[in-house]
Amino acid sequence: MGSIIWLLVSLISLVSSRVINMDNYWLLRANLLHDEEVTSIGGRLAFKDGERNANDLLMTHKRAEIAEGFSNPRRFLPGRNFLEVRAEIEKSKVFQIIKKLPKGAVLHAHDTGIVHWEFVYNLTFRENLYICDNDGELSLHFFQTPSNTCDWKLLSDLRMNQTLGDSLNERIKRKLTMLVENPNERYPDVDAAWTKFMDIFIFITPMLSYRPVWEDYYYQGLQELYDDNVLYLELRSTLPPVYELDGREYSPPDVVRIYKNVTRRFKDDHPDFIGAKIIYAPLRTMTESEIGNFIGEAVNLKRIYPHFFAGFDLVGQEDKGKALKVYADKLNAVRNDINFFFHAGETNWYGTSTDENLIDAVLLNAKRIGHGYAILKHQNALEYVKRNKIAIELCPISNQVLGLVKDLRNHPGSVLFAEGVPVVVSNDDPGLWGSRALSYDFYEAFMGMMSSNADIRALKELAMNSIFFSSLDGDEESLAFLLWEKKWIHFIDDLNNNAVVNPDY
Repeated sequence: MGSIIWLLVSLISLVSSRVINMDNYWLLRANLLHDEEVTSIGGRLAFKDGERNANDLLMTHKRAEIAEGFSNPRRFLPGRNFLEVRAEIEKSKVFQIIKKLPKGAVLHAHDTGIVHWEFVYNLTFRENLYICDNDGELSLHFFQTPSNTCDWKLLSDLRMNQTLGDSLNERIKRKLTMLVENPNERYPDVDAAWTKFMDIFIFITPMLSYRPVWEDYYYQGLQELYDDNVLYLELRSTLPPVYELDGREYSPPDVVRIYKNVTRRFKDDHPDFIGAKIIYAPLRTMTESEIGNFIGEAVNLKRIYPHFFAGFDLVGQEDKGKALKVYADKLNAVRNDINFFFHAGETNWYGTSTDENLIDAVLLNAKRIGHGYAILKHQNALEYVKRNKIAIELCPISNQVLGLVKDLRNHPGSVLFAEGVPVVVSNDDPGLWGSRALSYDFYEAFMGMMSSNADIRALKELAMNSIFFSSLDGDEESLAFLLWEKKWIHFIDDLNNNAVVNPDY
């Protein structure tokens, strides 16, 4: 703080002076840049054993990629739509290093969006899956005996006709993903992107909600995170009515129990995985009177699963859904009973109920804020989250694919990184846009949103933040940090050892 005050006093005296002493000029310039570096993410961390050498390797590749993008902007991948450049990102040396990096936790992800779309497509070959074509709109559902709600046909039977099967397969694939060759034309604005985005959920959820598939899908989601060196998950789920073939449905507490059992099984299979917790996140379309039932369900889930249930959120396109202020009185009544993790400010608008959700989120004592894209427009809210250490959950690729920002260098998260605001980076719904797990979002944030000088310490702080701002209790958090630190040391050693063996690593 003292150095900042000195800099301010020096600057005031400089601007009031007619001629600047150049010795002072260069000294102040260096001090200002140093202060910016220290303030930004990772800037306060000291290099530990081996980290400086590993950092030199990482930064050699980072600077080379940035230099290439500076001379040829088309080669700077965060400046282009992820739907166009995913394959090119995978060739990046920086990305390949980030994949090996222990990234801590994913704290912002949604139940039916966490798994790569190809796995979801393969689920359509399971027994008892029926399809209905209603005026060109496809639906999928598992049945023992199909209902009379639609002209259901057994998908496996239709696929026996190769021509028809090939046609159906292509139509199904197009329904599973936002991937297109010309994304900027197909999704010219936020509403167009969200329409396609929500259509995918509407299409896949009835199929995924079949209990055996629900379990396998969630297990696969954990596996994709684990394979990407993610150690813990907090999953937002609508807790839909998961069903059996005979039509029996499971209640929200039953669905949470399914999540808990699969998580336990995954941990048994992967002892170095920390675990997962559930955030109940119904759609923000219910009436003011209906919200009480959802809040009551959340309180009940907290009572039944005190260590597995993390809290409550409301999801869906903020611009189209109800504002938090509509539900404020009922939410405020339980603020001491359950934790809130609200989506707030996921918008480009200013002075609307959508961006003002940020005000309600902080007033309702949210533990973290999802997206927070408009936070820079509300300085009081920004100061509050800084002072009270409320993390903003940044989801770079989601914000780009869903139309908030075209070039990630213009993402407001850049300012949050620069000013040392509490942040985590997460993946939202990676399966829907051809991403997988967390490394792609880490890459986009590191290369496109942080300073060109941000180094391995910034990535380290991101990983540490994801544990620190999680819902893990004291003992769980301590264990998580111990496990993560062990993996971090191994990552640094591995990076240095491979660099010695292979200088082009």
